[in-house]
Amino acid sequence: MQPRPYPATPPSHVYLFGTCVIDLFMPQAGLDAVRLLEREGVTVHFPRGQSCCGQPAWSSGNPQQARDVALAQMALFPHDWPIVVPSGSCAGMMRHHWPELFAGDADLAAQAQQLSGRIYELSEFLLNVLHVRYPAARLNDEAVVLHTSCGARREMGTRGHGVALVDGLPGVRRLEHARESECCGFGGTFCLKHPDISGAMVADKIAAACATGARRVVSADCGCLLNIGHAATARNAPLEVEHMASFLWRRANGIAPGGEGA
Repeated sequence: MQPRPYPATPPSHVYLFGTCVIDLFMPQAGLDAVRLLEREGVTVHFPRGQSCCGQPAWSSGNPQQARDVALAQMALFPHDWPIVVPSGSCAGMMRHHWPELFAGDADLAAQAQQLSGRIYELSEFLLNVLHVRYPAARLNDEAVVLHTSCGARREMGTRGHGVALVDGLPGVRRLEHARESECCGFGGTFCLKHPDISGAMVADKIAAACATGARRVVSADCGCLLNIGHAATARNAPLEVEHMASFLWRRANGIAPGGEGA
């Protein structure tokens, strides 16, 4: 993966692509992403017409449906501002696969390619563009494990960004576990098509995370968090999940789990 050039000066405006999973299931993660960006003096714009990146159709072998969905999004970002995505898998779809979707149309391919260069996963943007630093902890020490989705790790290369952000938080200890590099079993439609395999994969992930002694999984991908969190609850595993945006916002502002200030 080629190193990506980053802006020399942090931008004053960005778009947020909130993702359909955040919108429908974990809206707090989207609000916390906005707060993290605004904390650094960035004005966040949220186009109301946005929906899905098209990844479910694309990964299910329906490129025309994926094109239709992507095309409906592409006109929503007219200004030359970065597009920040609080999901590695959705960011990967937009950065790497949108140009592929329109390869047969020169004008749309050029538009998709231009948009591709403006796509940033949230952790990547916070670390390498805004160069964030968070204050000393006003909370008790906390041990967590990090989960990086397959798309974030392998397409976007953002595992290191998440590691650096978590390791930079005072009072937080990041523990590594034996299954960290493995898929959680969600995989979009994979968990529906192969439920037994998916269930075995997430069981391994949960067991390895619990073996570290940590009681919290932090990830920048809501699909993985929903899968791990629901599976942990079903197995009575002592493991909570939290989106990276919410975890960073909470720790930076001295907010204890459950929303109470320290």
